[in-house]
Amino acid sequence: MFVQTWNKYLPIIKILMKRSVNGDQTLEMNSTDFQRAAGGRKVKYAFSIVLIKGRMKNSETPPPLARDLIAVLQQDDMTRALTRHQEYEFKMNNSFQLFIKNSTPPAPEQEGETVAETNSPGDSKADD
Repeated sequence: MFVQTWNKYLPIIKILMKRSVNGDQTLEMNSTDFQRAAGGRKVKYAFSIVLIKGRMKNSETPPPLARDLIAVLQQDDMTRALTRHQEYEFKMNNSFQLFIKNSTPPAPEQEGETVAETNSPGDSKADD
């Protein structure tokens, strides 16, 4: 029902997904796009979903609006790759604002790097 509407906003969503590494992003959308797509039916426009490794984390069934967003993100090669390797939270309110948050945990530091930095070649006791 909303696939065509989400496809309209997909280029902007891609940009905001990339930018979300630096901070939360907000997209103001046109309410009439969604109201037309709903065809006069009562629809819950507000939703909150979390995608981890390309799959939805929430256990409850998302509203059709959110399901169609997930479908559009999975159909596009770039957004599918982004959602596969990072965690994203998508929230939409009744004012048709889509909030995109990259909630990927920071990568753990490897211990091998810190050991290599502390042992410099001049510290060797073999020279004595």
